Amino acid sequence: MDRRQLLISAATAALLGSRGAWAQSPATFRIGALNPITGSGANFGSGMQKSIVFAAEEVNAAGGAAGRKLEVFSEDDQTSPNAAVLAAKKLLEVHRVQAILGTWASGVSLAVLPMTNAANAILMHTSGAVALADAKVNGKKLAFRYQGSSKHLSRAFVTAARKEGLQRPAVMAQNNPALAPHAEGFRKVWEAAGGKLTDFVLYEPGRPSYRSELQQVLRSRPDGIILSAYAADATAIVRDWAQLGTPMKWIIPGFGANVDFIKGVTPEVAEGIVVVESVVNERSSAYGRFARQYALAMKQAPENNVYAAMCYDMVQVLALAMEAAGPGADAVAVAAKVREVTTGSGQPVGGFEEGRKLLAQKKAINYEGASSSIDFDDENDVDPTFAAFVIRAGKWQRAYAING
Repeated sequence: MDRRQLLISAATAALLGSRGAWAQSPATFRIGALNPITGSGANFGSGMQKSIVFAAEEVNAAGGAAGRKLEVFSEDDQTSPNAAVLAAKKLLEVHRVQAILGTWASGVSLAVLPMTNAANAILMHTSGAVALADAKVNGKKLAFRYQGSSKHLSRAFVTAARKEGLQRPAVMAQNNPALAPHAEGFRKVWEAAGGKLTDFVLYEPGRPSYRSELQQVLRSRPDGIILSAYAADATAIVRDWAQLGTPMKWIIPGFGANVDFIKGVTPEVAEGIVVVESVVNERSSAYGRFARQYALAMKQAPENNVYAAMCYDMVQVLALAMEAAGPGADAVAVAAKVREVTTGSGQPVGGFEEGRKLLAQKKAINYEGASSSIDFDDENDVDPTFAAFVIRAGKWQRAYAING
């Protein structure tokens, strides 16, 4: 058992031992906002956390959910499983939260989920690791994914590679629970359709240079490289490529080719790189409310942080599920209502207040979110719409829709 596993086990055991002593005011429902304020997810984390806060304020301004106000406690997971375990322990034991919202990196969500399960608390996350939907991991069905999983991202990348005219791509991916399955998924879908890869490389993260791996890939003479990496590694790899001077088309996920990546490699080097990312649900009334509040809180364009829109949706869904579950419902009972208010043939609603009125009339509802339509499948996963962007003059420019 390594240090991380020991830390998670100790935190989970402590949590199990103390949970019985917890008590919470019936007038409040406590939420933990556990987001990547620092680390490789920092480009998105502050916006995610503030979106949770202003969404909760919106629900509270409407009188609260099922008679209870939402109370938010914020922590930085540092985009690190070890830091996340300590922060989740504080949220669950000290602040006695009943739901943790907004974990981003797969390693973080995989570390926190055993703790929320032990506490019978809800986890809502934006992580891609397929393992998070495994019946052994999410057997209690208390975890809900608001981003496409690695399997969804793999299909989106195959579509983008075809649209970009690639015939002989190579794959480079970080060897972790989210990105390695994404790369494997790409290979599976690509080869099932008769495609060939010139090379397939999984690398270990956190190194200052990946020149040897990159040179190996370039020797296979691909016509493009599918790079599945977080921003720090993507920056190092593309910097190495720029120094070698070999022409190449790159396709990189949005969490890898973010603002920090563009600054790190320089806009000139990033020019023309294709980025694949899920996109916000601009047609929904939920997006309109989210966008206004996000722009006011962050002084940034809301479409550049789809993860913040997901966090806004998490609070709206949670509040609607609380309303459907009724006064005094615990987190398990609330979780059981999540699919009922988001998925199915109910009347579409764009927010808590609108949905609450219909629930009071005993009508079925279907929340249409700011980030996507929020339709959960049997594994509590959504399948969002993806799009391809091209980096021009240091900014993403939307090129084409991939699905939806």
